[in-house]
Amino acid sequence: MKIIHTIAELRETLHKFKRPAFVPTMGNLHEGHLALIAQAKGLGDVTVASIFVNRLQFLPHEDFDTYPRTLELDCGKLKAAGCDVLFAPSEKELYPEPQTFKVHPPAELADILEGHFRPGFFVGVCTVVMKLLTCVQPRVALFGQKDYQQLMILRRMVKQFALPIEVVAGATQRAQDGLALSSRNGYLSTPERTEAVQLSLALNTMAAALKAGTRDIAALEQQAMDSLTGRGWKPDYLTVRRRFDLQPPGPDDLTAANALVVLAAAKLGTTRLIDNLEI
Repeated sequence: MKIIHTIAELRETLHKFKRPAFVPTMGNLHEGHLALIAQAKGLGDVTVASIFVNRLQFLPHEDFDTYPRTLELDCGKLKAAGCDVLFAPSEKELYPEPQTFKVHPPAELADILEGHFRPGFFVGVCTVVMKLLTCVQPRVALFGQKDYQQLMILRRMVKQFALPIEVVAGATQRAQDGLALSSRNGYLSTPERTEAVQLSLALNTMAAALKAGTRDIAALEQQAMDSLTGRGWKPDYLTVRRRFDLQPPGPDDLTAANALVVLAAAKLGTTRLIDNLEI
């Protein structure tokens, strides 16, 4: 695996390939990231990953300075997974001057759910992804479905800017008990890690109720929120939405096939976890 730190060397390395497949990450890699690498290997003629902790998507009170940076370990994992090229730029390399040009996704999609609780988050995500796509110039880009809203926004960004890139989703990877894999799971204490599975269990309970014919969405959402709150969580949302635009479902949506997704974000101790489940 070739490790590259500059945009110039990256472009020189990749210019001979016709179909790079790209997996952008913030490092601290887990099996979910490595599953994306494995998926990418079947979609392109060179597999490229990036590791960059993007300051623009962290709010002032969030964990940018303490976010785990494990480059040496990550390099070993990527090499073992068959990654061909790792792009690991410094902040100065990717942002040589203040990034005053930014990508602002539409409010109706980006200011709800995650965007409501983390204002400006998707501006930071879209801006760095656009810049990384410009650097790598892939033909395929892979993103995990665990970040459901992010995946939807990035798909629409690529489409609206007419980028010659196919955006591919990677299925959410889970631990044996059902917890969605996340770099932030490493923040959980041992008791918290045992408790953390309750988030995915709550989503499964909501999904089962919907499949059984429940139509009082507000009551279902409140029951899920109360259940986690009673266990010591601080939930931001547990909600039922339409898949195609993440808006609350109408009566017809509740009976349509493959129309809904349940999404959750909640803090356990000091760690904020997210998850989702398509219905």
